Amino acid sequence: MNVSLREVHDSDLDVFYRQLNDPESQHMAAFIPKDPADRDGFDAHWAKLRSAADVDVRTVLADGDVVGNAAVYGEPGEREVTYWIDRAYWGRGLATAALRALLVLVPERPLYARAAADNAGSLRVLDKCGFRVSARESAFAEARGTHIDEVVLVLDGA
Repeated sequence: MNVSLREVHDSDLDVFYRQLNDPESQHMAAFIPKDPADRDGFDAHWAKLRSAADVDVRTVLADGDVVGNAAVYGEPGEREVTYWIDRAYWGRGLATAALRALLVLVPERPLYARAAADNAGSLRVLDKCGFRVSARESAFAEARGTHIDEVVLVLDGA
């Protein structure tokens, strides 16, 4: 599949909302909004993301179809990557390809990432893209209703 990134279009938001509300995806991601079904809150969050100067958010396309999103956000020196790929496309290398493309668009380093410690797929993606574990923490995961182990990763260099 040909994976590419582009600016987020208004029409992408319905797809992102559907993806966010997939229970299996929520469990895997773990760290989700308190009420992911709140469409007004979702729309307000995305409006803020799309207008923020410190956020570079993109739609992930696979063969022209919207399959997720990827972003870099935060203050210089503390910026983090995040991505969400539709569960129907898991295991096909799309998240890795999307993150690699995002890292080309945003060459600053270091960049950080966080993942639930049991999210082997996301940890594998981050490892393939050069991220290395820098810390382990415990954080409250809305999708699971409890504190879980979280891995903090860093990508150094240029």
